[in-house]
Amino acid sequence: MEQERPGTPPYPLQAQLDATYDITLSQLKQLSDPLERAKAAHSLDRRAQEYGSEFQAVRNEAMNETLRVGKLTSTQLAAELGISKGRVSQLAKGAPPERLFLGSGKVIVAVAEKLEDATLHDGRSKPVQGPVIATEDVQTYERLRELAEEVGLEIAFERIPLGGNVRLNRNNLVVICGPRLSPLIEQILEGDPHLRFDKDSDGWHLLDRTTGEIYRSPMDSGGNADIAYFGRLPRPDGQGSFLYIAGIHARGSGGVIHWLTTELATVHRELKARRFSTLISSHFDPETLEITESERITPFYRPEGA
Repeated sequence: MEQERPGTPPYPLQAQLDATYDITLSQLKQLSDPLERAKAAHSLDRRAQEYGSEFQAVRNEAMNETLRVGKLTSTQLAAELGISKGRVSQLAKGAPPERLFLGSGKVIVAVAEKLEDATLHDGRSKPVQGPVIATEDVQTYERLRELAEEVGLEIAFERIPLGGNVRLNRNNLVVICGPRLSPLIEQILEGDPHLRFDKDSDGWHLLDRTTGEIYRSPMDSGGNADIAYFGRLPRPDGQGSFLYIAGIHARGSGGVIHWLTTELATVHRELKARRFSTLISSHFDPETLEITESERITPFYRPEGA
């Protein structure tokens, strides 16, 4: 393994990570029970391997950006990192840096289940079929999978059971789930000082708390368009964030992916992995139900201090 140049002063975060590593290793060695020591070491080794690929992705993206913006030349960057110029070229070429907006490892896309409507078009009831994933959400997942694979990411589908109990404290997570289906998500959304889902006598809508403007779905008046919330929300454990997508109706979630397909590089340059929220409006073909147009209709709102 190539080492850092002697005499290079560590950055504050690097010094903090080095100290944390030293303390953890010291504590590990002090475990008196050999079985406990073996199990702890095995668990830490597995976690280190899992995080290793993510650290590498972040490193390569940061190297790519450093070179792209002209901050340093390849020779200067090689000197800073203590590696060869050829190694810099090799690492910085990799996958497009904007993929880090979605994740740095395997991306888990968690989609909410709901109960199938038990009423037929003629008003008669039918047997409840049990929890299902909305067709629109499946299509949204497929479009997101295509986008992720285009930028070199592996992606996996996960069902959120009825009740909306989804495990949010993990990396590389995208959640597609309306607040009506998950009290947990609803509670986290309450922390957004700028945008929120709300309901009045005319039905569900999205509210811009900053301007006071109400955004209603054209679908509720027979239109072929919807509006969706898109943001990066805080994890309950305070150790990171997750991407969140939810339309007023399920069709609106697909509009977010349609918009992101052309805007991913721009969004990554502006936001990186910082928290934000915004609203995306989209139109769809009434026959194929495919999204045909999409646009961002609010600023990228940022929570204070994020």
